[in-house]
Amino acid sequence: MSADLERTPRNLLVSERSSFLDQKNRISSQLDQLHFNYKVCVLLPECSSAPSHLDSALNTFSSFYLIRKLPLYELLDTHFLETVRQGGVSGLSYRTRLDEDNCVALMPNGRLSLSLDKDSFELLGVEGKPSRFNHRTKSRFVVCVDLTDSSMAPGGRGYQRLVTGLTSRLPLKTDFLMSLPAGGGASVQALLSRYDWSEHRPEVSRCSLTDLLCPAPLTSDPSAPLTSDPHRLLEWLGAVHAAVSCENSSSSFLSSLVCPEPNKKLSHALRVSVCGLLSHQDVQKLIQEIRVYLSVSPPGSASWASVTLHGFVDSPVSWGGEEHGVLRGGDNFLSLMMFPDQSYLLHLAAGAHDTCPP
Repeated sequence: MSADLERTPRNLLVSERSSFLDQKNRISSQLDQLHFNYKVCVLLPECSSAPSHLDSALNTFSSFYLIRKLPLYELLDTHFLETVRQGGVSGLSYRTRLDEDNCVALMPNGRLSLSLDKDSFELLGVEGKPSRFNHRTKSRFVVCVDLTDSSMAPGGRGYQRLVTGLTSRLPLKTDFLMSLPAGGGASVQALLSRYDWSEHRPEVSRCSLTDLLCPAPLTSDPSAPLTSDPHRLLEWLGAVHAAVSCENSSSSFLSSLVCPEPNKKLSHALRVSVCGLLSHQDVQKLIQEIRVYLSVSPPGSASWASVTLHGFVDSPVSWGGEEHGVLRGGDNFLSLMMFPDQSYLLHLAAGAHDTCPP
């Protein structure tokens, strides 16, 4: 039986070696596209506690809101829409399953994306397109709306059509995570006052590790054998952050996870994670502080550091490929290995999911 390649989810791992000092490096532009970040993990070898400037960056991630049972038509409220048009507002349906439930995402550029089952799409009565992940027995559709477009101004034809659909034909409600630009809290107080809501700060956890088996050499050298197989490095990093031991034999019945060879034991290391609805600006600030940490550390004390960023799995839109001019949803992650000479190894994974115009 041949596989239906058009309906089979595919994943892409892109690896890149460059330097922060290279004016053509794409780190900032790539991070700018990462709107719905769920978790960032940091690993600092030969470190027992984060220095104060790095600890400050970890503790000053922006807060976000959880609004319970928010009717989607509220996203078109005239006062809230004015805030959206100013840019920087992002939101995501919470605890919805992309393959089963109706999901929504609001991007900082004012794009609204709905992932709907067939019945909901037909009830909404707004133009959309079939999902790439239609099942033989379950059809799904994607609706993309630019809330900054003139047709979406209150009273416009597109605005009225969407409002009517979300109020009378398809009154969807969802728990909704929302992030605002700095100082934007006052602009949504009227909206929040009508519903059950709570404000949250990202959760930071730290763990000191001892006798950590680590790949060696781990360097930015292009000829280093480990860097030619990023999957082995990413598997090891994932195991460390999941607190899974890699001190197994390859024939072990319980686990075949092993640390890539050659390897050595680190006397100590620091593992840190931050969870929540994380802005790409806060992630970039954290990366900048890690660059400072590496540049001022005594020679030999900090030979590298890693940052791994995870997107929300069930987001209808998530991380994008700039070269394709699209936004892709799904389980995506970015892994950045950084070195004292300001060079880096970047591994970016993205699933080939439904797309919306940029």
